[in-house]
Amino acid sequence: MRGHPRRTTAALIAASAALLSGCSGLQAGSSDAQLTVSTTTAIIADLVEQVGGDRVDVTSIVPHHGDPHSYEPSPGDAAKVARADVVFSNGLLLEEPGIMKMVHTNAKKSAPKIEIAEKLEEHGGTVMKLEEDLGLDVLWLGWAVEGEVEGDGSQVRTSATKLEGPGELRVYLTDTLGKPKVYIDSADGLDDADSFTLPPEAHTHVNWAFSEPGTYRLTVEGQTETLDGRTADIGSGTFTFTVGDGTEAPEGATVLDGGHADVALNAESGKVYVRADEEASGEQTRLAAGDVVLNVPDRAKETVPKEEPYAFLGEAGDEVWVLPQAVIGKHVHGDMDPHAWADVANAEAYVRRIEAELIKADPEGKATYEKNAAAYLKTLGALDEEVAKKLATVPEENRKLITTHDAFGYLAKAYGMEIAGFVVPVPNQEPSAAEVEELGDTIREKKVPSVFLEPNLAARADVLRRVAEDEGVGICTIYGDSFDDKVDDYVSMMRHNASELAKCLGEDA
Repeated sequence: MRGHPRRTTAALIAASAALLSGCSGLQAGSSDAQLTVSTTTAIIADLVEQVGGDRVDVTSIVPHHGDPHSYEPSPGDAAKVARADVVFSNGLLLEEPGIMKMVHTNAKKSAPKIEIAEKLEEHGGTVMKLEEDLGLDVLWLGWAVEGEVEGDGSQVRTSATKLEGPGELRVYLTDTLGKPKVYIDSADGLDDADSFTLPPEAHTHVNWAFSEPGTYRLTVEGQTETLDGRTADIGSGTFTFTVGDGTEAPEGATVLDGGHADVALNAESGKVYVRADEEASGEQTRLAAGDVVLNVPDRAKETVPKEEPYAFLGEAGDEVWVLPQAVIGKHVHGDMDPHAWADVANAEAYVRRIEAELIKADPEGKATYEKNAAAYLKTLGALDEEVAKKLATVPEENRKLITTHDAFGYLAKAYGMEIAGFVVPVPNQEPSAAEVEELGDTIREKKVPSVFLEPNLAARADVLRRVAEDEGVGICTIYGDSFDDKVDDYVSMMRHNASELAKCLGEDA
């Protein structure tokens, strides 16, 4: 059921006392602290505290209830980072880019900046590819940056410099509270404001809204930016969109009208192209900008919402052709799934990496760190067995997860579950009757007894909650990226998740 050996029942019994101590939470501010440590998330802060004990003073940038994918750091967060001797982040583009930019801008040059999951396999962990497939009936088009950029915290700026077409193009992102952030708006002419930045090897989701049917040609340029203000041009390209069913593509062009693809810039080669996912093989193909047409059919036609924040799209009720963002909220990520801690065996790898880095930063504390890490690894070993045993009670036909966030792939793979779907509404609009019906069909076809909502993502959950109630299935709680007032340490989080899954998907559910 997983790629690493299970522990024996004897090990579970031997470590039961350690499990209790693992739930003590953070003890930041110890007077005996030898190291000041800043972490990006509370989950990492808890793991650091378990290894560091009284020798470390730990603070987390993203607070309880926060979302590391979208949290915007405050001046107070920057001050904490500036005091830190070591900064731990998850890496694999889990954190919102602004968090990492703040870290690289404010942390002491002497402070190691450790992205734990980036070298997880060297410490006995496993990292797997992030799978994204919402089954949209139109093209799911994002933006991506490929290739490395020199300099910590460096980013790539993508700018729209020219648009030819019969109407206007707006590219925007809808946040978790339903508010739009506009990246490109051709209505007032394209200028320096029609741009945005991404870190290297990143991908993000956006909405593409066209005001009229016809053929559009959008020219974009790329530029690298370093923290000290240096810039360098990296290339440009022009992309063709055919909007509306009556608009024909140029002869010989490859037409993309479904699946997942990105407008991509390569920071190393300077090439600009479309990166498209191959559904059959799971591989990615790269098509030169001039050889591909991105199709926006009439089935993508919507009307401008009446809410004032969407007035930039036109008059309320006007027709607009939209390739949807699909996953609500700011969600910049890479090719690898960053939520590795959802497999307890990976949490053990986090601990080994943390132990090694704390010893490097504070050699005099070596004995303490080794002792604490050994004790906590026993705790996690017992927890791993406990989670596996609990989830083994779920009937095979019920081992399906429908959640509001694609954060549980590692949990599913490790403990024999299946990701049946991470279901969220298309941003900026109420779901249509057909979309609500399709969600209900998914719940019925998968025969799931319950769906799972994350406490820190309540704004995403309205549709899923409503349909679950209509279908008469359970609504349960699962923790992914964040703690809250009830669950505030890693052991408690994984115990809760295992118990909740077993209860809500069990024979009596």
